[in-house]
Amino acid sequence: MSYIQIKDIYKVYPPDVLALEGVNFSLEKGEIHSIIGENGAGKSTLMKILYGMVPPSSGEIFINSQEQKITNPNVAIKLGIGMVHQEFMLVPSFKVYENVVLGMEKTKNFGFLDKEKILNELEEITKKFSLAVDLQATTSNLSVAAQQKVEILKLLYRKVDTLIFDEPTAVLTPQETQQLFKEIRNIRDTGKTIVFISHKLEEVLEISDIITVMRRGKIISTLKNDNLSKGELAKMMVGKEVMLTVKKVPKEPGKEVFKCENLTVASNKTKINLLSNINIVIRSGEIVGLAGVEGNGQYEIVQTIIGEIYPDHGKIFIEDQNITEFPIRKRRRLISYIPADRKRFGLALNAVLVENLSMTHHLGERLSKFKYIMDWKKAKKFAKDLINQYNILSRSINDVPKSLSGGNQQKLIVAREFSLDAPFLLLDQPTRGLDVGSIEYVHNVILEMREKGKGILMISADLDELLSMCDRLYVVRKGEIVAELDPKIHSKEEVGEYMLGAKL
Repeated sequence: MSYIQIKDIYKVYPPDVLALEGVNFSLEKGEIHSIIGENGAGKSTLMKILYGMVPPSSGEIFINSQEQKITNPNVAIKLGIGMVHQEFMLVPSFKVYENVVLGMEKTKNFGFLDKEKILNELEEITKKFSLAVDLQATTSNLSVAAQQKVEILKLLYRKVDTLIFDEPTAVLTPQETQQLFKEIRNIRDTGKTIVFISHKLEEVLEISDIITVMRRGKIISTLKNDNLSKGELAKMMVGKEVMLTVKKVPKEPGKEVFKCENLTVASNKTKINLLSNINIVIRSGEIVGLAGVEGNGQYEIVQTIIGEIYPDHGKIFIEDQNITEFPIRKRRRLISYIPADRKRFGLALNAVLVENLSMTHHLGERLSKFKYIMDWKKAKKFAKDLINQYNILSRSINDVPKSLSGGNQQKLIVAREFSLDAPFLLLDQPTRGLDVGSIEYVHNVILEMREKGKGILMISADLDELLSMCDRLYVVRKGEIVAELDPKIHSKEEVGEYMLGAKL
């Protein structure tokens, strides 16, 4: 029997959503096993069951031939199973070693922390697994990649044998990704098991020994990573051929649509500049990308453009209108906005689809009977038309967004925002967490907007996406624009060097 065996697992979410259907899955020691699938395929649910975050509706889990009931993550860790989440669970003000041992501290007499013993043990672990991290550093001062190492170290300190990585490269540069892969291989070579969940098929093919493909709650295939192609995997995931390359027609940009001049934003607490003299120009029919390691000013740029933050200095123009002092509602007549966090900022999860699709549109006359009264008959027809046009899979306009897959939630936002017919599109991580099929769809719709002459600013942590979609690319580092690049000339590795400050 395999090291870990999952037998006939079902998971039903109320009232009748079948997330997993009769799943049989196994893991061996000393392998990197990737799980891929569309949004809603069940890969995250399966791993959450293995890690004790959600209970199965039925089925069995065996570890070393012994049946186990994994009721919570603490039980999972005792059984040697750990998970590195997309959202790190670290105390920013703690030293690295304090975060690693939190909850499992070694103490001396009278309960004092045995710092020397802890540091010696952690140094042995970092050497054994080739994890270069400063144990004495304050966590908040670390890069995203370094914080991820702290999360890995937490699990190795707890002596887990299986490490589950959920989209671990989502916010890493190409150089940081290669370093992570080196560390993952080192961990595997000591006999530990790695589960790798990702939508980046290139990376899956690079890192995996075994690949499992899931679709609609079932396992479609489990394959050795031997001469497989992205196209083969994508077809198994989606059930049809998927275009993995963007077909972008050359287009001469038109008049200036968006401009920000010397945009500067200071922190309310420290008065240190979060943004310094940001200058961006976007023309009609042009997609301009913004690249940078997360936390280097992208968030502040987006929030300043949309009106959540007012700049301390500088101006913002859309179609020659100075919108710097405009309130959010007035800006929304000129800006279509896809936020990075669709669940928190893009949707009202408990409101029905017709209400979500009508948002912002209700400010104009399109869905009004009189000036301030909503015409729900018009709104329902409008919602049905958008659901059909954007192929949003739902039972009716009275469904709620939380019942939809991530891909269909994103389509809902895209449908609402792109039908506003605003001249400027602000796209913040428009395909984050989506599968290849949903990414292909969103990319095609963005390119349609480009053909219609919209000015588009696209922020993404996926450099492949930026280089394939964008006509020009700005790189932001420490709140400043450090480069303006041509995606046709500059490589992903070069962009990564500017992001890390290795190239000036």
